Amino acid sequence: MPTFVDPNKCTACAGEHRGPLCVYICPNDLMALDTGVNKGFNQEPDLCSECYACVKLCPEEAINVRGYADFVPLGAIVQPHRTEVEGIENGGLHWEVIFRDGRRFDFTYQSRTRTAGSVVPYEGFTENRNTDLGNQSLAGDSNWLGVDKLPVPASR
Repeated sequence: MPTFVDPNKCTACAGEHRGPLCVYICPNDLMALDTGVNKGFNQEPDLCSECYACVKLCPEEAINVRGYADFVPLGAIVQPHRTEVEGIENGGLHWEVIFRDGRRFDFTYQSRTRTAGSVVPYEGFTENRNTDLGNQSLAGDSNWLGVDKLPVPASR
């Protein structure tokens, strides 16, 4: 069973200026808004790569996920919940796994995502995004290499 939106929980992210956040975040443009019922839905479940970007961003926890065999055994129910994690700005995801025999397993991972719309492009990068368009360096190279400035070839 592919990832799907529970219509009983989905509010189409009421109050968000862009509409449902799952539509905004889906890298494959598979999530859509059903304007007839004002709910989000996966319009091509067979093409979903199940990256869980929509799951992590959904404020209503309305998106259910499929558990893979390397993650949970066949027949288990998996539901992620947003949670506060001490010392982590955006909290984390608390995963609740319910096995076929009724046993539960819970674990929490910190979330590396930021609140929608709060990302500052090129934050902390030493490169100048306007003047460095003509060179072959990648954005953030100086950060990852641990230098203040990237070396440039000497002119001949």
